[in-house]
Amino acid sequence: MMIGIIGRSGAGKSTLLRMLNRLTDHTSGRVTFEGRDVTALRGADKRGWQAECAMIFQQFNLVPRMDVVSNVLHGTLNKRSTLASLFNLFPSGDIHRAIDILDRLGIAEHAPKRAEALSGGQQQRVAIARALMQDPKIILADEPIASLDPMNAQIVMDALRRIHEEDGRTVIANLHTLDTARRYCDRVIGMLHGRIVFDGTPEQLTTGVARDIYGADASFSEEATSTEIGALTRTARATSIPA
Repeated sequence: MMIGIIGRSGAGKSTLLRMLNRLTDHTSGRVTFEGRDVTALRGADKRGWQAECAMIFQQFNLVPRMDVVSNVLHGTLNKRSTLASLFNLFPSGDIHRAIDILDRLGIAEHAPKRAEALSGGQQQRVAIARALMQDPKIILADEPIASLDPMNAQIVMDALRRIHEEDGRTVIANLHTLDTARRYCDRVIGMLHGRIVFDGTPEQLTTGVARDIYGADASFSEEATSTEIGALTRTARATSIPA
């Protein structure tokens, strides 16, 4: 399943993902996956879960001066020895696999370049490739398109949807636009003040429900938050000031 989490800033979306990955501890309740209590894991078991539950961040979290393929290979660090990690020593099989993943995401030709030389959309695809190197069961994407232009946002979301459909991996993404959640997700969760206030299908995410999730009044406009180029053009025309 591909799940989208929506809500205003400060609603608790990022905290929820960090709790799922065990980067942040819970204060009550528990997280279970395939019958396992994730919140009870400690030590090696906790690190093993974090390998199965890969994170993708809004700001990419790449090493800017390192080449792209080495950034991708960092997805295997949890399986490598400290010495091998320190000197960036990777098996040839891992290197070929990293390049294959980059090719799948349409950026294999950038493998030898420094990460800082790539555009934002390309860097986010490198971050996705690094996550796939972990061979995770779940991919958690924290605002993966928030800093991208509409064209690159679509490329990144298309890639995440293909990964879900072709690999059978669960994808959970924090999203800031309703049209993106409706277009790509099978299930949408709405959060407000740290609580889940909506859990349903994209079809059930009406404008009225969205207003409740965002705590907005009747003036709330979905087009103002849209990432679709057509909607952005219409909004720009509607708000333009005559000379």
